[in-house]
Amino acid sequence: MAHFTVIGLGRFGVAASLELVHLGHTVTGVDHNSKIIERYVEELTQAVICDATDESALRELALDKSEAVLIAIGEDMQASLLCTLALKNLGVKEIWVKASTRAHHTIVSKLGVQRIIHPEEEMGARVAQALNYPMVNNYLSIGHGLYVVEVHIRKSLNNSPLEQVVADARGSVQVVLVKREQEVFNQVGHDFVLQANDIVLLCGTRAELKYLAPRLL
Repeated sequence: MAHFTVIGLGRFGVAASLELVHLGHTVTGVDHNSKIIERYVEELTQAVICDATDESALRELALDKSEAVLIAIGEDMQASLLCTLALKNLGVKEIWVKASTRAHHTIVSKLGVQRIIHPEEEMGARVAQALNYPMVNNYLSIGHGLYVVEVHIRKSLNNSPLEQVVADARGSVQVVLVKREQEVFNQVGHDFVLQANDIVLLCGTRAELKYLAPRLL
């Protein structure tokens, strides 16, 4: 269990805060709006009214106790940037920032923040992937052009050898694991026989995984 601080309790900040609590962590939620703080005071570990642009006020929050601080301030780019600068001045090492525009992203990156989030763009990309590849339930970029995708095996592939599904992929697609109900197979050969409703994690480049997509329909 870790402790996190979320600054800005709009829809994004609240969703992140409540999910962290659901995952078993403790969360300090920070917002300048007293009505918002009152609304979530019972759901968060701690809810604090604070001007996030005031470095002195932020110093009182003991942010060094947090595993990470998420700046989830919405459309007020100036407030977000001032908060980011204040956290950097306070020596907070793990800072995540929600960026609303490309300009916002550029300035935040110049301040030395590497964890910059574009929730609308990222969700839009996920929706597009789901529409384009309905067999892919989820995907994750792991850098260097590699992706991990979660594939649900359709009834049409029941009793198919894994080799048949991944054969002829361009390059090399790695099978990370296969989940079958409560059982997990993390060492599977190409002779492994798939069953309908199996969940398979595959790792490869976008081009390789796209090449495989028609086999998974």
